[in-house]
Amino acid sequence: MKLKIHPAEPGLPLPLFLSSIAAGFPSPADDYLDDALDLNQLLVTHPAATFFVRVQGESMAEANIHSGDVLVVDRSAEPKDRSIVVAVINGEFTVKRIKKKGKKILLLPENPSFPPIEVDEMADFQVWGVVTYVIHKAK
Repeated sequence: MKLKIHPAEPGLPLPLFLSSIAAGFPSPADDYLDDALDLNQLLVTHPAATFFVRVQGESMAEANIHSGDVLVVDRSAEPKDRSIVVAVINGEFTVKRIKKKGKKILLLPENPSFPPIEVDEMADFQVWGVVTYVIHKAK
């Protein structure tokens, strides 16, 4: 997986039309500008510790993470059991769900076509951050 890191920067606030919209029955909507929305403010909690990365591959498809998606990754967040993380293992970057079993660490794909990765004590392993948001194009 090629890793292209794009640090979070203050961005151009975009117009926010209606702060919410019904996804069930249609509701009457006023045609007005509610506020401005800065996507960095919405998606980035810790700007100095946040980066964006584009996904390549389908190993996380059942977690709704697909090739071409952009992940928002927080390096300051503590990876918990079952967190989705960006990690580097033996020089290769990957995005997987982390599973802690006692002292054992597994990197679990969310696609049955891919095997889990067991992180043994000989592996050069580091978690780069916890995935906090997934940005993908609507189909």
